[in-house]
Amino acid sequence: MSIQVFTGMTIFLALLAFICLYRAYVGPTAADRVVSINVITTKVTVLIALISVITEQNAFIDVALIYSMMGFIATIAVSKFIEKGKLY
Repeated sequence: MSIQVFTGMTIFLALLAFICLYRAYVGPTAADRVVSINVITTKVTVLIALISVITEQNAFIDVALIYSMMGFIATIAVSKFIEKGKLY
């Protein structure tokens, strides 16, 4: 029963990630694009964790943690670039 629920949640989150991808493409400002890419990163992290639970492979949790850290660092770097115009 719970595997079907997790599979349904995975499909639903994947669809929501595509909606955020549309916002990243259309977004009127750069800040909208950064926020939508950050939301996509968060959704993909949760998707990886759900796939880990569904397939019962704990190694995917490590992948999800690394992916979330990379997404956080990328968001900080792009936000700083938007704010000041330079990365250093």
